[in-house]
Amino acid sequence: MSVVSSLYTGVTGLQTLGSAMQVIGNNISNINTIGYKASRAEFSDLLSQNLTGSALGSQIGRGVKLAQVTGLFTQGSFQTTGRVTDLAISGNGFFIVNDGSANFYTRAGQFNLNSDGQLVNVGNLRVQGYVFDANGVNTGVLGDINLSNLTAAPQATETVSVSANLDASEVPPNQPAGFDITNPAGTSNFSTSLTVFDSLGNSRVLTVYFEKSADATIPDFVADRSWKWHAVVDGGEVAGGTAGTPTEIFSGTMTFNPDGSLRTLTQAAGSVDFANGAAPGQTIAFNFGTPTGVAGTGGTGLDGMTQFAGPEVVNFQSQDGFGPGQLQAIDINQDGIVTGVFSNGEARAVAQIALANFQNQQGLFRIGDNLFQETNYSGLPTVGAPNTGAFGSVVSSSLELSNVDLTAEFVSMITNQRGFQANSRVITVGDEMLESVVNLT
Repeated sequence: MSVVSSLYTGVTGLQTLGSAMQVIGNNISNINTIGYKASRAEFSDLLSQNLTGSALGSQIGRGVKLAQVTGLFTQGSFQTTGRVTDLAISGNGFFIVNDGSANFYTRAGQFNLNSDGQLVNVGNLRVQGYVFDANGVNTGVLGDINLSNLTAAPQATETVSVSANLDASEVPPNQPAGFDITNPAGTSNFSTSLTVFDSLGNSRVLTVYFEKSADATIPDFVADRSWKWHAVVDGGEVAGGTAGTPTEIFSGTMTFNPDGSLRTLTQAAGSVDFANGAAPGQTIAFNFGTPTGVAGTGGTGLDGMTQFAGPEVVNFQSQDGFGPGQLQAIDINQDGIVTGVFSNGEARAVAQIALANFQNQQGLFRIGDNLFQETNYSGLPTVGAPNTGAFGSVVSSSLELSNVDLTAEFVSMITNQRGFQANSRVITVGDEMLESVVNLT
């Protein structure tokens, strides 16, 4: 009897709408879950019953079923946290995390460094990325991002740059003997000191003394614009030297034009063997500016040393060496590159966050803890670097919020509630009709 069938049809409605309410409830309960992607219940009708002897198309439905629960992978809003290891993805892709045996995928970027220096999620699953070598070069190998025991290797000084003014009114000191290494301060006009480094990262104090050359008898007074320079360290800093005794390691000359600009510059050939096991034969080039007297350089003679009337003053000085450094902080850019900042002031890329994407995101299987697992329906993951191809960019110090639309969920809840009430009414009316049939007897 079709009245009895109507009862079962109503039951399918109650069951299906009950499942839909469960989906809605799960969405609402995860309104504050970082990286959560909402779901939507989708229905389809059951196989219809063909009426015997009726024309084609005369069918009566048997009810409804839950066809599938579809994941909604729309972009969620961002929350700024100020914590570098909090990451969000703007665009397509999933972070890859590993439990030691398999990879899983997530949009929840609440990452931190564990006691072993590994970048992990809240479940201590290790974030996967591309490993960089000690020179900051991407090896292309996918693995755990481990920031423990990272150091910046020292770099020996190769270039010293000095920009200063030498007083044009100075007279040559200590004539006629000139510069005396045993008394450098008393036999020079001006000096400046800076720290340089050997191959092991040991710091060495280097002082550059400037000595005005003796007057010449020629009428153009070129000698009045000629200087010698001497790079000096303590004898204890060089192999075979004596501590407390100044040792000259480099020297040269410079001349100036009548307008005070640098005209020529020389440096005597040579190298230094620093003490305490440093690599021998270290050479240091001294950059005092671009002379005007060197053809093809286009030098102005004003970008380094000058000789103007006025006090001697250092405008700028630097060197390109540094000692060893320990990791102090990290930074993560939109390409997912993790840059380490070291105690010696150096910074280099140490890793890169990897992202995964799928041909069919709907085929991913939710396993809880904001994690997805690949299936035959999702297809194999495509792994790549952020901001390349179809992959989105990484936003550091931010988290992606749940994409649940609370207003839409409430509307769905109301329509499902009304549908549930209507299906309940179908069962109630069907029962009343059966009762009428029973009362006929």
